[in-house]
Amino acid sequence: MNVYLKNILRFCIIVLLQVLILDKITLRWWSNPSGFPVFIPYVYPLFLLLLPFEMPVWALLLSGFALGISVDAFTNTAGMHACATVLIAYWRTNVLSALLPRKLTEYAGQQPSTKNMGWMPFLVYSTFLIVIHHLLFFTIELWNLSNIGHLLLKTVASTFTTMLLIIVYLLLFTRQDSSRA
Repeated sequence: MNVYLKNILRFCIIVLLQVLILDKITLRWWSNPSGFPVFIPYVYPLFLLLLPFEMPVWALLLSGFALGISVDAFTNTAGMHACATVLIAYWRTNVLSALLPRKLTEYAGQQPSTKNMGWMPFLVYSTFLIVIHHLLFFTIELWNLSNIGHLLLKTVASTFTTMLLIIVYLLLFTRQDSSRA
């Protein structure tokens, strides 16, 4: 399948999954919910994480803005998602360059995955960018740093749940190389 068509299809599916299913689910991490923030897992940044290695920064920024503004349009959040996705799109190349042993140009025609990077580097890469995304998004949402414990708790719980869903996605939709162990 053409890489452009594949990414457009992935974009549509991930945005629809986020706005039609995941945004309707509110989670709490234990049975006594008083005082603990309700949160929604945000897996839509996965689209940016899976774009090809050689994608230029300007295209990543445009993709991040399009992704964020699409989710904003459905959730009526006035650019909060767009702001967070543009930030992780900007940092993506630097994080990948720091984690990978070779230059990004040497990974022509490939995209970040557990097959190309290994499980640990991919999880570090995705967790770092998801934490940045969630921290910025929830900071803008709360618009107040006076209750930093609430902000950090919401960020950690949401990141943990998002990463679980990303791992499920990787296990279901990524071909694993059986010769690597």
